[in-house]
Amino acid sequence: MQDYRSLTVWKRAHALALGVYQGTSKFKRPETWSMGDQLRRAATSIPTNVVEGRAKGTDPEFRRYLRIALGSASELEYLLLLARDLGFVAESTHLELSQETTELKRMLFAFTKRLDPKRSVPKT
Repeated sequence: MQDYRSLTVWKRAHALALGVYQGTSKFKRPETWSMGDQLRRAATSIPTNVVEGRAKGTDPEFRRYLRIALGSASELEYLLLLARDLGFVAESTHLELSQETTELKRMLFAFTKRLDPKRSVPKT
């Protein structure tokens, strides 16, 4: 079984989680604390689910955890929008993290499709 740290999707998810932590590090006011916590939990859930799914050892289980990671990425996408609209994060921070989240969602979706047993196999 391939180590999760060698997966590009995990590397990108880990980098995104680090970016969210950095982007929310200036949340000092009490009204921003819960938003920062939600953003960080959603962001860390993505690579965590990739790791957990990989450890399950089967493609169906891995695919299930990748779908959960995709849901967390969608949650993060919305929370970033909300944080921007509330003025908690700068437009540039929102744009950077949102673009990375969108790309990560594409990668997760493609990965789940590659693991799908119903996927048509090209004839040789």
